[in-house]
Amino acid sequence: MEANTRILGIESSCDETAAAVVVDGREILSSIVASQVDVHRKYGGVVPELASREHLRQIVPVVREALGQANLKFEEVDAIGVTQGPGLVGALLVGITYGKTLAESLGKPLVPVNHLEGHVHAVFLEAHKAGRIPQLPSACLIVSGGHTVLYEVNAEDPPFASAPFRYRKLGQTRDDAAGEAYDKVAKLLGLGYPGGPVLD
Repeated sequence: MEANTRILGIESSCDETAAAVVVDGREILSSIVASQVDVHRKYGGVVPELASREHLRQIVPVVREALGQANLKFEEVDAIGVTQGPGLVGALLVGITYGKTLAESLGKPLVPVNHLEGHVHAVFLEAHKAGRIPQLPSACLIVSGGHTVLYEVNAEDPPFASAPFRYRKLGQTRDDAAGEAYDKVAKLLGLGYPGGPVLD
């Protein structure tokens, strides 16, 4: 893609509906997140069917707000990026369907994004913002609600935020992710949901 490429990113892999506009994989023009914590709190964790329904309710206003914050119209976006997985099937389906529909109706390319790669690229966005170039190869530890994975990350020299990375999985948890373990412990202790902020 050419310079000054504006990508509208859509994320719906679990329990947050999010959209952002990023230029050249380096500059964030907008970032909107609609949390579902209040919806899932009474169940002590994410209920996949409820998450999907909430994405259906939130996706249009979230995307509109992201475009508004970036001062762009739909037609001014160069491509649509959408999380393709891993994640909850129903939740992903909402984002993918909306992203595909937008891309098709606008005549824009659709860019499928791996959720875990998104975590890695976020580090490079922050490094670029701070004026640093990360040293590669690097070890990248992803610790989130649904994943705890250690990767070796490499890219072309010098690396930049939109560079194609190469990944090698070094290890991962065998059963629960760290974030999920926090939620389960907090639930057993009667501390509420989500458990991470309470236990930290």
